[in-house]
Amino acid sequence: MLKRSEAGVLDVAYTESGPGDGMPVILLHGFPYDIHAYDEVAPLLAAAGCRVIVPYLRGYGPTRFLHADTPRSGQQAVLAHDLRSLMDALAIPRAILAGYDWGGRAACIAAALWPERVHGLVTGNGYNIQDIAGSARPQAPENEHRYWYQYYFHGERGRAGLAQNRRELCRLLWQLWSPNWRFDEATYLKTAASFDNPDFVEVVIHSYRHRFALVPGDPAVEDTERQLAALPSIRVPSVSMDGSGDGVMAPGGSAHHGRFFTGKYEHRVVPLVGHNLPQEAPREFAAAILSLV
Repeated sequence: MLKRSEAGVLDVAYTESGPGDGMPVILLHGFPYDIHAYDEVAPLLAAAGCRVIVPYLRGYGPTRFLHADTPRSGQQAVLAHDLRSLMDALAIPRAILAGYDWGGRAACIAAALWPERVHGLVTGNGYNIQDIAGSARPQAPENEHRYWYQYYFHGERGRAGLAQNRRELCRLLWQLWSPNWRFDEATYLKTAASFDNPDFVEVVIHSYRHRFALVPGDPAVEDTERQLAALPSIRVPSVSMDGSGDGVMAPGGSAHHGRFFTGKYEHRVVPLVGHNLPQEAPREFAAAILSLV
């Protein structure tokens, strides 16, 4: 059953399962996905005795901003503050954080800046904190090709395209990023409903422009962004995961990210799996989380 909690600037919609006194685990989705990415992971964790929280991120599904004048930012710092605010609202002093894409970024930031709140970390594609100062440096052409959607969102044509064709565009990204995943239309449409959130387009466009220093951020989190500019290390126990069939990550995935993790650290690769790790490989994703309990 869906629950709601006022947390920070949001009215957050989330699901909760498992015993209330179990180890808290917060599962965080990315773009363009939603909480259904964890439909098979959450029951595995709950059956193992964990208290499992799965929130819709800002701009997705039933989650809403509390005030009309709050910036519809999608920058990395606000995602981490949303996570910490939800933990505070639910009286969770410390939790295992697990996520990928945007959700993995929020989890990595919380683990780096507020390690006292994080029992352990599972992160898809390794160290997800953005190096905004270095975003203008060209990458290898094959990597630039993978990021076409980000550059598309930098212009007003891209904003209009996302608004007009959000379901078609996001379905294409699912296909490109997980070429070995044979999801059916019903599976996609269950998640695609989340893209009808009234703030989805603004939050997504801001996210992909801010990471390239093309737009200003939310002033409320600028101190956090300054801390992130130093690319802080993560010292909590961590498991990094890559799918060998990930169509958006560079070849080799996050194998070279070990230098950012100064605590107990393990890197795992799941053969053939694409970008949507928890939905494509739920047992492997759940096993990584349970290794930290």
